[in-house]
Amino acid sequence: MQNIKLKPEQRQRCEVWTRVMGYHRPTNSFNPGKKAEHQERLPFQERLCRSESAD
Repeated sequence: MQNIKLKPEQRQRCEVWTRVMGYHRPTNSFNPGKKAEHQERLPFQERLCRSESAD
């Protein structure tokens, strides 16, 4: 893997979007309350389930 170094002026800002109430919108358009709620969210982590053995 190649380590690429960029100067600050060469970087591009990344826009973060999230799904809210069934539609997608950028997080930078959130009001202060929604920004605070978004920071408290935990990412979903799927767990593997053991299937019951069939008789």
